[in-house]
Amino acid sequence: MSAAVIIGAIGLWELGVKTGYLKAYQFPPASKIAEGFVEIATTGFPTGITIWSHVLTTVTRILQGYLAAIALAVPVGLVIGAFPLLNKALEPLIVFCRSIATLSLLPLVIVWFGAGELTKVILIAYGCFWVMLSNVIAAVVYVDPVLIRAGRSFGLKGVALYREIVLPAALPRMFAGARMALGVGFMVIVGAEMIGTIEGLGALIMEARTFYRSEITIIGMLVIGVLGFVISTGLAALERMLLPWGSTLEGART
Repeated sequence: MSAAVIIGAIGLWELGVKTGYLKAYQFPPASKIAEGFVEIATTGFPTGITIWSHVLTTVTRILQGYLAAIALAVPVGLVIGAFPLLNKALEPLIVFCRSIATLSLLPLVIVWFGAGELTKVILIAYGCFWVMLSNVIAAVVYVDPVLIRAGRSFGLKGVALYREIVLPAALPRMFAGARMALGVGFMVIVGAEMIGTIEGLGALIMEARTFYRSEITIIGMLVIGVLGFVISTGLAALERMLLPWGSTLEGART
């Protein structure tokens, strides 16, 4: 049923352009988008830079910033979440930093680090870090007290209690935070790649806008969406494989 609706909408879109009700440069039809994809997959846009090069460049930048953010946010968040006084003291700072729009830092980061690759990776890492940190802290703070009491009844305390009870119970929420952080990374990369580069999906969209190639812009948007969906789905599958107790905990909460 969903496929039929999508196909019907595409058909109406195509018909609207051919009959003149829609402007082709504003609403390029599916046939034009398909032609544009063939163009950037073979000759490239700009010429010589194919869609595969754009995808590889964007994914590399996102993974560099994202993994750096995860590597830093997880241990810091676990420590902050373990100490209520530290969490309370740092909460205003974390909320403040998380509330700053990442792309608003772009001019400042360019002044500090130039307009090269490092700037893009830093912006992605910054955006992902605060989202991941907040989720790691919340994952630790909101562990079910019943689980903690059960662990203590078996003689667990201190580091052992944290390792055997708190951390496994917090991991499902941490994985959810990782997926949210990934979404932030994809939002940031589009803006970061619009400056100082001609490679990457953000740069592709910028070049397409400059030359009024709406179909190329749409292709860039669609590819970003597909990449985000595939990676996020992969993380969800990894979570189900590594954390089979996650669904049990969710069921217990409801």
